[in-house]
Amino acid sequence: MAQFVIPRVTRRTVGAIADGAFKVLLGAVYIAGAAPLGRLLDTPAWLMVVSGGALLIGGGIEIGYTRSRSMRTYTRLMVAYDSGWLLTALVGALMAWQGSSAGGEVWIGYQTAAPIAFAALLITAKPARTASH
Repeated sequence: MAQFVIPRVTRRTVGAIADGAFKVLLGAVYIAGAAPLGRLLDTPAWLMVVSGGALLIGGGIEIGYTRSRSMRTYTRLMVAYDSGWLLTALVGALMAWQGSSAGGEVWIGYQTAAPIAFAALLITAKPARTASH
């Protein structure tokens, strides 16, 4: 009789899936609302669409690798991603406060490049060790 090993679902696993799902949802919103969001952020609609696509791809890959990559790797990548997100949000807000129209582009530019970098690092990471019987 065949035996199946079902990986244990932890809070970290749920967190990684939720993080990926949030990126997918945000990507869909960026694509669907590219024109009005672009106007709000003083960012070209095409950049909103490209960023939305990057978020969809990155989030999908993030969800897809939850069973085959360690949660330690996920945690490190999520901390780095979110730290960069916060930093670029602060830089973008500071730029806007100083009268620059490039703050939105800085923030959306990060959200275009970072999900792809996150996904590439996740794909190239070593697979998680599985329990041997």
